[in-house]
Amino acid sequence: MTESPAEFSFVKMHGAGNDYVFVDTINQSFPLAAASKLSIRVSDRHKGIGGDGLILLARSEEADIRMLMWNADGSRGSMCGNGLRCLAKLAYDLGCVDRRQLKVETDSGIREVVLLPELGAEVSAARVDMSAVQVSAEAECVEIDKKTWQYHAGDAGNPHAVIFLDDDLTSFPIHSVGEAFQTLVRFPDGVNVEFVTVSGPNQLDQRTFERGSGETQACGSGATVAALAAMESGRLPGPAIMVRLLGGELLIERRGDTLAMEGPAEEVFRGRLRLEPQASETDR
Repeated sequence: MTESPAEFSFVKMHGAGNDYVFVDTINQSFPLAAASKLSIRVSDRHKGIGGDGLILLARSEEADIRMLMWNADGSRGSMCGNGLRCLAKLAYDLGCVDRRQLKVETDSGIREVVLLPELGAEVSAARVDMSAVQVSAEAECVEIDKKTWQYHAGDAGNPHAVIFLDDDLTSFPIHSVGEAFQTLVRFPDGVNVEFVTVSGPNQLDQRTFERGSGETQACGSGATVAALAAMESGRLPGPAIMVRLLGGELLIERRGDTLAMEGPAEEVFRGRLRLEPQASETDR
């Protein structure tokens, strides 16, 4: 015999083009063990829904809600700033929370989120307290294919390497360099690589190669680390920096010892998914 296929609803959302398939596991049952394979399936932009991964809305004993995420290749992710904003909006829209200021548990700790606008009107954006983001003020060097790259190592609950460039980002070989950084011993679990140029007073342009997903339209945690790297290295004064990404803009603001990230959180569409039935031992 085979098990009956599980069916459940999903919501496709994006934050500045960084898109995910979201599944509410508070109001419906969901087999957690299937999440990794499902993320690969739904992320496929030709045979699936299309996205940078899968994010589950779950209950939390420590915060208002919990975020569980998987990258497009099925690997587990620990933190996603764009996904976090969208998850908070989804929880509010579904009635899982009844206020616009909430705490979200992630694998990298609890983050505070304020849904915008704070009063009235439909939620269209959010501001996230990214906690104590870290970045090296001095650049480190690594040689890849006989070329030396300088990067600033950072951490926003997930690992980052920020590379400042004078080149035009449009034609820069994001994929080959980003993939090469995944092989470095310095980053045993992979790394999100930000390719950044200073494009104006307190303004950065950025493209990102994310571990487990490849190049994405935006990376919220990466934008936060890049903005901090620009301030710490003396490239920009701050305290507020606008980061322009392929899919939109994110405002990063330094507030004492922490950084806040503000940007859009938008629903694309809703639908229903069916898991492929699992064969039992008697079928094998």
